[in-house]
Amino acid sequence: MRHSTVLFVLLAACSSSSQRAGFSDTAPPDTTTSSSSGGAFTPTDSDASAPTDDDCSEASKLVYVLSSSYDLLSLTPSTGTFALIGHLDCADTMTPNSMAVDRSGTAWVNYASGNLFKVSTKDASCEKTTYKKQGGFTRFGMAFASDAAGSDAETLFINGIGDSFVSSKGHGLFKVDQQTLKLEEIGDFSDSLKEQPAELTGRGDGKLFGFFTTKPHATLAEIDKATGATSNVKSLTGVSTGEAWAFSYWGGDFWFYTAALGAKASTVTRLATSGDGKISKVTTNADDIAKANTDGKFLIVGAGVSTCAPLEPPK
Repeated sequence: MRHSTVLFVLLAACSSSSQRAGFSDTAPPDTTTSSSSGGAFTPTDSDASAPTDDDCSEASKLVYVLSSSYDLLSLTPSTGTFALIGHLDCADTMTPNSMAVDRSGTAWVNYASGNLFKVSTKDASCEKTTYKKQGGFTRFGMAFASDAAGSDAETLFINGIGDSFVSSKGHGLFKVDQQTLKLEEIGDFSDSLKEQPAELTGRGDGKLFGFFTTKPHATLAEIDKATGATSNVKSLTGVSTGEAWAFSYWGGDFWFYTAALGAKASTVTRLATSGDGKISKVTTNADDIAKANTDGKFLIVGAGVSTCAPLEPPK
C-alpha cells in the first residue's frame, strides 16, 4: 500500500525478466539490527492445525509481492530472494495499492481507483472483476483467512482506507462475498487502533492480523474476524510504514515490507514469533532489483500469502 500523498505519481515498469525461485530448506536469511520491541507477540489460543495440503499447490504456499512499478514477484523467505514473475497490465490508469492471495494461488489486487482485479501468480495476467466502490473508500488492505483451523474454506477480509488522494482514515473491518463481491461491515478496531489504516494478513489456522500505520512506530495486532476488535497489540520498535508498506505471515514469522519517503527499495523486516521474538532487518536482493528497473526503484505496495502457507519454519 502507498500513502495517499504519493499516489499522484505513476511509475514506469521494469522490463527485465527473471526465473522465479522456489523455496529451499535452508535457515532464514541473515538478519541485522535486532530489537526485542517490548515483549513477545502471543496470539490467542486456537486449534493450531496446519493448513490441509489436499488442495494446496506448491505455488499457493509461496509469498508474493507487488511493486509500485506494476511488477509481481515471488519471495523466498528462507533466502531473502525476490524473483520476477511478470508485469501487470490491468485495465486501470492508476497504481496498484494492495494484494491478497487466495487458496488457489490467485492474487486479488486493489488499485487506487477502487477497482479490484484477479491476477495470475503464474504469469501476472490480469482480469477485472465486477467489484464496485462501496463503503465510502477506494483503497483497502486485504487478506484471506481460513474460516476455521485447517479448513479449506476461507473468507476475504478488507480494511477500507479512504479515497485515492484525500483521506487515509481507516474504516474498520469488512468481509467480501466472493460470489457477489458485496461488502459486509463487521466493525471497527479497538481503542487506539480505532479508525487506523491497516494492511491485513491471514493464516490457515483461521487467524487474522493487522499491520497499522501508527506513529512513531507501526503496530501489529490480532483481529477478531467476527467483531473487528483488536488484541495482543504490539508496537514494532524501529518499523515505520513510510511511503510504501505491506506485510505477510509465513513459516511462523511476520514479514514487514516498508519504504521510507524517497527510498529506492523496500526494507524487509522479520518478527521472529517462531523463535526469540526479536525484530530484525532481513538481507534481500531488493537493491539489485531496484537498480535493474528502469525507474531505479523497487517499492513493495502489496504482499500476499494464501491460507496454504506454512505456519511453522521449514525443517
